[in-house]
Amino acid sequence: MKLTVVGCSGSFPSAESACSSYLVEADGFRLLLDMGNGALGELQRHCGLYDLDAIFLSHLHADHCIDMCAYFVARYYRHDGGRCDPIPVYGPEGTEHRLTTAYADTPTASSMSEVFDFHTVKPSTFEIGPFTVHTERVAHPVEAYGIRIEHGGKSLTYSGDTGTTSVLDELARDTDLFLCEAAFTHGKESIPDLHLNGREAGETAARAGARRLVLTHIPPWTDPQVNLADAQAVFDGPVALAAPRQTYEI
Repeated sequence: MKLTVVGCSGSFPSAESACSSYLVEADGFRLLLDMGNGALGELQRHCGLYDLDAIFLSHLHADHCIDMCAYFVARYYRHDGGRCDPIPVYGPEGTEHRLTTAYADTPTASSMSEVFDFHTVKPSTFEIGPFTVHTERVAHPVEAYGIRIEHGGKSLTYSGDTGTTSVLDELARDTDLFLCEAAFTHGKESIPDLHLNGREAGETAARAGARRLVLTHIPPWTDPQVNLADAQAVFDGPVALAAPRQTYEI
């Protein structure tokens, strides 16, 4: 598997990065995890607009899904080659309604489903292309899911947005790469069931026995170097900060 960081800023785009979006590729199949603010533009550095095979939305906060409205335009109104066939979109219950409401002026109430084939995510194990995926609900104010992706004996786990939860420990058990949010700063913010800080991300990786930790979803007001140091203090494996256009072979 190949992981490409399309965007990794939390809450809103930074001067350097779009919001959360990650491209996972294997066997010629392209799965996009989240499409937050600014992600659609950045995505075109890595693949064509119509080259995605499936999309997974961890939850329906704008910094993880709002560029789906722009992607609707690209797919629905394409004239050269005709309108795109529906692409599978996996998201929490109400995803179609959320995107239709955000767009606010679709031609009909069902226009989104003409180019997006919506599938409701629940805690389960299923196939997306060549990938076996396992989803679990994590600790966030809205319905939100972490996802574990397996292929060829390797695994990638993406936390989505979450506070500390044993569910995430199990989802990331022995994973080869743990892409984990670290929005808060240890000793500064402390809001249960919202976000992790760098230390909590490191502790989760250690409990799970993850082989490698990549910190993501760090908002512009958080010092990433502090979170990196906090994670390294409690996790013995390799730790890195996600950065736009960074790639990882798994």
